[in-house]
This record gives sequence, structure tokens and C-alpha cells, in this order.
Amino acid sequence: MESRAALINALTVYTTKFKEEQPFALQFRELLKSTGCYHRDHLPGHITGSAWIVDEDRTHVLLIHHNNLNKWLQPGGHADGDENVLNVALREANEETGLSNLIQLTPGFFDLDIHPIPTRKGFPEHFHFDVRFLFQASKKDELKISEESSDLKWINLEDIPTLTQNNPSILRMIKKLDTIAN
Repeated sequence: MESRAALINALTVYTTKFKEEQPFALQFRELLKSTGCYHRDHLPGHITGSAWIVDEDRTHVLLIHHNNLNKWLQPGGHADGDENVLNVALREANEETGLSNLIQLTPGFFDLDIHPIPTRKGFPEHFHFDVRFLFQASKKDELKISEESSDLKWINLEDIPTLTQNNPSILRMIKKLDTIAN
């Protein structure tokens, strides 16, 4: 997704079998009509990019424990004006995990999600329009925890529902892994 136009084109043809994800493509396309949607101060929400990182065996996912949200999540963050959301996901993955040798496993994006972010430091509640990409990394590579996180680790897929309090978007990405050929 090198540009806004590329993302809009991908969203136009995107289909999903997950009912909760189905309305997201249209909502993303509406947001993308706004010139400021790639900036973190754009309300009611803005584009973010994230990385769903699996190990070689696809039995573990790399998650961070986000300090401000107090949740286990995949690495990701604000576009900060960058319309290449794949680059955003890669940048955020590198900043939050220290990994730089990620292999993209699917062409285009892997998942879409729109989720609320609570009011913080005088900035009102808003929405992250998250474009997610699927990557593979080696569990042998050295990890580096960022200042935004209190923990970072490879989590067995079986343990993720409990750890994430059955976060529906994370559970959806686990289910999607089953549909990707090894």
C-alpha cells in the first residue's frame, strides 16, 4: 500500500468472511476522503498500521504489552503523515520489537480493524483505523522492548485468547492464520 490511491483500490476489492470486519472497508474509504486522515490529530479517527508477526512454525505471535492501554497487542502505531501503511507497519514493528528482518507473508494487507482509543492527555477519545499486515520472523532474533511497552514476547496461539481477554480483532487474526497456506 504505497499510497492513498493504492489503499483505496485495495479496499474497493477487499472481501472478508468475518462479519464484524465487513463494514470496515467502506468506513476506511470514507475516512480516506479527508486530507488529514494520516495524521494523529485527525478526528474522529486516523490511519494506523500494524504488524501481526508469527514465527516460522506459525504457533506463536509476537505481542507487546502496551503501557498506555494496559493491553497485549500486536506492534503498530500512527502513520504520522506517511501514506505508505506497509512502511508504517514495518517502522512500528522495528521500533517496538527491534526486528528488522520481517518477511511479509501475504500480498497487501491481512486485516482491517477500527477500534476506540480512550481520552488521554487532553486528546479526546477517537478511533484508530488500523491496516494490518502479516509478517514472519525468527524467534532466534534478538528482541528489544520500546519505551511504549512494559513487555514483549512470543505467545503461543493457544494462550492468546486468555492473555488478550478475548479481544475480537486479535481472535479474528488467529482464525485468519488458518486460511493462509504454509
